[in-house]
Amino acid sequence: MAKARAKKENAIVRYIRETRSELQKVRWPTRQEAIRLTQIVLVVTIAMSLFLWLADIFFSWWLGGVVLTSDPLRIGLSVVAVVGIIIAVALLSRQRE
Repeated sequence: MAKARAKKENAIVRYIRETRSELQKVRWPTRQEAIRLTQIVLVVTIAMSLFLWLADIFFSWWLGGVVLTSDPLRIGLSVVAVVGIIIAVALLSRQRE
């Protein structure tokens, strides 16, 4: 008695069928939701780019004064920042214990 061989399904056809099935389960946003979410993304992107731009300007000014002109004010800010970071790390490590 010969064994009945199951017909092997084409992988591409199966992939397309499963993809279509999954896409039917997706809850697509309405037009208003898409507009609102796009606005949120744009506002956050602009805010972060402004923040990074200002941080870049500040650090360029700060490090330029420390390295190039040896400005005492900027060197003092560097020392205060390093000491503040050390204190913050020490306090946070004590809280975890």
